[in-house]
Amino acid sequence: MSSNGSAVGQLLWSGPLCVGWRRDQEGAVYHLATCLLLLGFMGGSGVYGCFYLFGFLGTGYLCCVLWGWFDACGLDIVLWSVLLATACVLQLAHLVYCLREDTLPEEFELLYKTLCLPLQVPLPAYKEIIRCCKEQVLTLATEQTYAVEGETPIDRLSLLLSGRVRVSQDGQFLHYIFPYQFMDSPEWESLHPSAEGVFQVTLTAETECSYISWPRKSLHLLLAKERYISRLFSALLGYDISEKLYALNDKLFAKFGLRFDIRLPSLYHVLGPAAPDAGPESQKDDKDVREPASSPPPQALPTSVQQTPPSSPPPAAANPPAPPPWVRMSRPDSSVLASRTPLQSYSQVMSRGRAPLAPTLTPEL
Repeated sequence: MSSNGSAVGQLLWSGPLCVGWRRDQEGAVYHLATCLLLLGFMGGSGVYGCFYLFGFLGTGYLCCVLWGWFDACGLDIVLWSVLLATACVLQLAHLVYCLREDTLPEEFELLYKTLCLPLQVPLPAYKEIIRCCKEQVLTLATEQTYAVEGETPIDRLSLLLSGRVRVSQDGQFLHYIFPYQFMDSPEWESLHPSAEGVFQVTLTAETECSYISWPRKSLHLLLAKERYISRLFSALLGYDISEKLYALNDKLFAKFGLRFDIRLPSLYHVLGPAAPDAGPESQKDDKDVREPASSPPPQALPTSVQQTPPSSPPPAAANPPAPPPWVRMSRPDSSVLASRTPLQSYSQVMSRGRAPLAPTLTPEL
């Protein structure tokens, strides 16, 4: 062990010493190469940090090649500097290739920043999503229909990128679809993956629109394979459907200023089709309700008539008659409510113990 230590000491301290230092200094190329190498080793992390690091190192090693060729005149200096400079250039080329591969089209880049980046969706997962739609952006001209009520099959899921789409049913306006909202999220959630169906509403482009569309089968396969993407779509679709319900809720309001909740069961007939044979029955019920109010009040006894002394109360019956059962009466038609004054309609409906109903003729937005 001591012999090994003595050998290392002899190599360090007993080696050839410099006979004399050079009086002339190295050229400017050598000092420039040293400064560039110093700046290169001060680079940070990340993609842009690697660009900084290998950019300065490559330039510094290139200056070392020039210094070794013209000033030092050493073949080993030139060869090592060329090798290191080549490694830096290859690393820069690899970084450029990776950045170009990660680059998205403008529409998909804006979609990622608007919809997915706030949710911290990883970029690889987002690429899987847009790869499912084949990275195609489709367009709709003004007044062009995306889906026709009762005719267009539900075979895709689309997301609006720009423009505005009008949703209507039986010619009556329901609500609008704005950018970065799903165009057919209720239809998507209403069907089982293996079921088939058609649209119950008509979607018409009010302006020039652009959108992306996922085929139904391909998207179901992706959601079954990727659990994270499935949860992401479940959250996005649920939020989108709730926004559409709130848009319909804001549209339902009475003439006297009361707003109603679309989730109330008493508002079902406002949205659903009215029964054709419900008119006579409802009129009959209204007549039955008005009969007690229209009966004349009992006349007061004249003051000249001598009042009889109060008699003893009759004995109570053993079994008093049961009160008449409560008969459920049909709701009044919305047109009847609209024809009356707000105070009359409100008081009559509240007298029946039910929430007031909004008229079916709601104003368009």
